[in-house]
Amino acid sequence: MRRRTRLDPAARSRGGQRFLLLGLVLASVYSLFPVYWLIIAATKDRVGLYQSNGLWFSGFHLWENLQQVFTYDDGIFLRWTANSFLYAGVGSLGGTLIALLTGYGLARFDFPGRGVVFAAVVGSFLIPIALLTLPLYLMFSEIGLVDTPWAMLIPCLINPFSVYLAKVYTEATIPFELLEAARIDGAGELRIFFSIVLRMMTTGGATVFLLAFVNTWNAFFLPLTVLRGEENWTLNLGLYNWSGKRLESGIDVTSLVLTGALLSIIPMAIMMVAMRRYWRSGVTLGALK
Repeated sequence: MRRRTRLDPAARSRGGQRFLLLGLVLASVYSLFPVYWLIIAATKDRVGLYQSNGLWFSGFHLWENLQQVFTYDDGIFLRWTANSFLYAGVGSLGGTLIALLTGYGLARFDFPGRGVVFAAVVGSFLIPIALLTLPLYLMFSEIGLVDTPWAMLIPCLINPFSVYLAKVYTEATIPFELLEAARIDGAGELRIFFSIVLRMMTTGGATVFLLAFVNTWNAFFLPLTVLRGEENWTLNLGLYNWSGKRLESGIDVTSLVLTGALLSIIPMAIMMVAMRRYWRSGVTLGALK
């Protein structure tokens, strides 16, 4: 009779760890390869960009490319950068505050129709933002907000997914007993929220803000629809406009697009690194919930 052999649990564990490590390495390479290619391309001049190996350096012209990006068309790139920070920063900050207020209300207040409101929030996830862009454009046209910063800021203030996250975090971190104790001490609802709830929701708020910031920074279809003059464009929209030009005034616009794209990912990378302590805890908290 053949004798069955059982794998040692430790050996099976090591095999699973190696398989997981291999998957993480492949995922990392897949995610970082476009960034690597972009860094290589941003260091090349026109000749190197079209005639050299796309996966390796050919001279180092990064500083010249940066100078051209910042001076081309009277420095419009800096204006687009400021616009992106305005839309993503101010819009996400206001949207985060509204989401925390709404999520807190849905989680800790009992009122008629709360279930219907929450169902509407969850159901709105099924509506792609692209389907809302045309109605937003028509509405903003009626009230004269097209081609103004408000056409970008107002949609950023309302994000159903942020409301859902805020509700989940509130339920996980804000106990009823704490709120009742504050009310017994005579604190009003606004004071309770801004003095107690908001401080305890730092992790959740940082996660909501980070997701909203990245989403707004990368937005394309909405600014393409509601912004007309290039002085109000975002970085993505401006780089898209540059990509439609091949050569203008002796300057290779393709190099400008690649260098500008490299610069556009730096703020998000800084944001991720600076807030990693908050969003990692927030994601863990949401998973436990």
